[in-house]
Amino acid sequence: MNEVVALPQAADEVLSQAEAAYRQLRDKLIMLEIRPGEPINDGQLAAELGFGRTPVREAIKRLEVDHLVVSYPRRGTFATSVDFTELADVSEVRELLEPLAARSAAIRANAAMRRELLSVADTIAGLEPNPAESRDLMRYDLTVHRLIYKAAANPHLEDTLIRYDNLATRIWCLVLDKLPSVSGHITEHVDLLRAVADGDADKAGELALHHVTNFEETIRKVL
Repeated sequence: MNEVVALPQAADEVLSQAEAAYRQLRDKLIMLEIRPGEPINDGQLAAELGFGRTPVREAIKRLEVDHLVVSYPRRGTFATSVDFTELADVSEVRELLEPLAARSAAIRANAAMRRELLSVADTIAGLEPNPAESRDLMRYDLTVHRLIYKAAANPHLEDTLIRYDNLATRIWCLVLDKLPSVSGHITEHVDLLRAVADGDADKAGELALHHVTNFEETIRKVL
């Protein structure tokens, strides 16, 4: 089995318990390890993740803002459903902002970030995709996008795109079993990462746009 690269986090970044709980729960919801419609029990999650209830509750509040969980009076909190009708709206935003992030990253990324982008590109290029590992491969998609957003050095753009990429990834994960393979979707990142690392803003923008439009076309074929 391929070893999945870790999702990016600055080496000197010390996370609060609330932030760590938020990131872990967010990625469980994105990858559908917590299924759509599943109840969210803060006590159970706190025990499972090794945090106190307070940081988990703070994380859940943030996840509501991200539209990943929803709370109902007297009923409780649940993972949101995946609404395929949102695909067009999500894609419309991403088709504008993903190329912007890629171009900005190509211009602004520092030397250390460019080395990291190339390292991830080399890792993905060396993968031997296995259809049985589709869900694990999708973690590379999250890794690549988050690295590019970070390299763009615009925290407002980064926050916005992470939120929309999270929603897009949930849609993708829900139809994984209907897709013959996601390897092509993942290997597309190699040229994109290298264009960003090389500082080729125009090529990076074009590849980012192609990646997003190809994502929507692939999803629509299986719906």
